Amino acid sequence: MPLDLTFRPRRLRTTAAIRDLVAETRLCAQDFIYPLFVHDLPEPVPVESMPGVSRHSLSSLVNECQAAADTGIRAVAIFPCLDKALKDPDGSAAFDAKGLLPRAIAAVKSALPDLLVVADVALDPFTSHGHDGILTPDGRDLANDPTVEALCRLAVLEARAGANIVAPSDMMDGRIGAIRRALDAAGFENIPILAYAAKFASAYYGPFRDAVGSQHAPVSKATYQMNPANVREALREVALDEDEGADFVMVKPAGPYLDVIRAVKEQSAVPVAAYQVSGEYAQIHAAARLGWLDYRRTRDESLLSIKRAGADIILTYFAREFAGELSKSI
Repeated sequence: MPLDLTFRPRRLRTTAAIRDLVAETRLCAQDFIYPLFVHDLPEPVPVESMPGVSRHSLSSLVNECQAAADTGIRAVAIFPCLDKALKDPDGSAAFDAKGLLPRAIAAVKSALPDLLVVADVALDPFTSHGHDGILTPDGRDLANDPTVEALCRLAVLEARAGANIVAPSDMMDGRIGAIRRALDAAGFENIPILAYAAKFASAYYGPFRDAVGSQHAPVSKATYQMNPANVREALREVALDEDEGADFVMVKPAGPYLDVIRAVKEQSAVPVAAYQVSGEYAQIHAAARLGWLDYRRTRDESLLSIKRAGADIILTYFAREFAGELSKSI
């Protein structure tokens, strides 16, 4: 006996053309910020735990930025990897105007003035202990206020080097307002702040720490990064950062925290970014290499899910590859 079906939703799934026509979520190159690593060596060196990702030399960094721009990507985020000899407990190398990060920012902006450069504001690439700030005298925690003072100095230095956006990733209390005041006082009132507003103490950061040469911190970063169990706390952190002057807010990681992205999107009055972190990238590559997942379909679905959850901006190591495939399909 035939079914009496007035509505057949499958009609809109019958062909690829129809499915594309009614797609509710779309990705484009302009959605992405492309994270890149740089070191002070003459040649790029692959990051073993992140297939296809390298610590770039200054010249290869510029070349990679040009290749990304050619696909339509409009923004990159630069993370430095310093020689261990330059690191100390206070991260003093972060304040060297001739250091690796300011030179990298300046090199990219000189070659590609229209490409947006996002500069990370945190001390973990510069500290010998691997934490995002300055330790308390007993070494058991981060000293919040001295760290904020240091982050203000770093943000101003990055702006002077040519950064278009500064991105505090440390999770110290009060740092957004302090950085805003410091930038304004230095004449950089038009430099926006991308706040890592809800950064969780995640197990997914391992390959990133490998890439930047960050030491395994002697104290858990759970004392300042967020508990993965908490959504309401994330919303409070986002609201505080917005009140202090954040121009964008970010959720990190992305894939395991799609519910947080959605909750932030529904609350926030500013653009929402999400960082598909190194561990998310690495696990897709690893499973695909073992033949357990279809690499391209899994990659694309992971990115689409992040945008569908509400992210306006996605930081992802897949950015150049994915945007390049988009540009070829147009």
